[in-house]
Amino acid sequence: MFKSVSVHRITVLLLALTIYGAHVKGDEALGDTENLKKASSGQNAEVDTRNDSWIENLMWNLLGYATIIVPAAFIIRMLKNSNFNERSGTGCLFRSIQLCVFGTPHVESADVEAGGNKGGSSKDESSPPSSFSQTSIKLLFCAAGLQLSYLTWGVLQERIVTKTYEEHLPDGSVKLVKFTNSQFLVFVNRSLALVVASVCILFTRQPRHTAPLYKYSYSSFSNIMSSWCQYEALKFVSFPTQVLCKASKIIPVMIMGKIVSNKSYPYHEYVVAVLLSAGVSLFLLAADPSGKRTSAATTFSGAIILLGYMAFDSFTSNWQSELFSVYKMSTIQMMFGANLFSCLFTVWSMIEGGNFLSAVGFMMSHPEFAYHATILSLTSATGQLFIFYTIQSFGPVVFTIIMTIRMMLSIMLSCIIYNHPLSAQALLGVIVVFVALFLRVYARYRAKPSTKG
Repeated sequence: MFKSVSVHRITVLLLALTIYGAHVKGDEALGDTENLKKASSGQNAEVDTRNDSWIENLMWNLLGYATIIVPAAFIIRMLKNSNFNERSGTGCLFRSIQLCVFGTPHVESADVEAGGNKGGSSKDESSPPSSFSQTSIKLLFCAAGLQLSYLTWGVLQERIVTKTYEEHLPDGSVKLVKFTNSQFLVFVNRSLALVVASVCILFTRQPRHTAPLYKYSYSSFSNIMSSWCQYEALKFVSFPTQVLCKASKIIPVMIMGKIVSNKSYPYHEYVVAVLLSAGVSLFLLAADPSGKRTSAATTFSGAIILLGYMAFDSFTSNWQSELFSVYKMSTIQMMFGANLFSCLFTVWSMIEGGNFLSAVGFMMSHPEFAYHATILSLTSATGQLFIFYTIQSFGPVVFTIIMTIRMMLSIMLSCIIYNHPLSAQALLGVIVVFVALFLRVYARYRAKPSTKG
């Protein structure tokens, strides 16, 4: 079963880092005053919301999540300590509690071992291997789908968070406003992904589901927090900086793998981690060719949020890996369970915080934002399906190569569309990062034992 995970210790550590960043709020307030003076004098036509109180927003979000998580944890502990699962019942309430807390008993059968599709397995064994042209077309289809989905997603993500939308006032004037509710963007993305996963489950055969539903809440919480950090970080750092930090998340993933699953790693993983650290450091410490320097407060806030993103995201992947290995569910079932709790957490937190209706009102009154948010969610959900199909068809090595190329193209597109300047040192850092990633893919391919058939 699962290794004991000190989730509360990780949460306390992240909250301590967040509270420690409060000392920079005075500097950020001074920046607010200066921006208001520039706006009033016509020097800055756009509203700057980088200095939005992310610490306050984070605290309200966590408080909203706690009102669900704490009572639910108490009830689950109470039910587990009782003999509830040993009773026999047939009611809807009894079965729902059993499914959420204890899961469905595992039944050994050929249908389960075949992933719920016994007939399909024999068909695959008897079918002739695909030709080179068929395999090439399928690979191009997967690569094009992943690139199109996530390149569009990255460009729209930066557009929504960093740019303004026009708001027409009753007097006929136009006001430029920004959408600052990152949690609502997470909710919209997860809602559409939940719908897509539900449709896939209804129209495709799935293996017997045995995992307790509450197990998905761990990765759901870390996933929505990593997504919130990802959106929030764009208010403080550029998109290329965020992509480079995401590319180097192998380091916190390795650390979290040690904590969650007590994993050990080969030597080349540590070499790659050192190269990634060097490349990201070169990029982040590079001089800005435009001559614009960010304040220390903004840099500190962006760094803390990115650290939170990498910590939460690394926990998500390791916890989901544990779920896959223990309960053998399908990727669509994982997608459904994770997005179900993500929707529950985010909508409840926003309702408690009183900003859900205002976010919906902003979407209704700004058609351009509604269009961007819808396309963002569609590309995110479509990208998840392409991820599952690519890994199933070609394995994780080919998938990693495609996504590494996607990161490079994302940086190039962002620099072209949004005019992010890159110095020679920054370009060298980008090259070092992606050389390290390709070395990691190559080393894993060479270390993979050769098998026949």
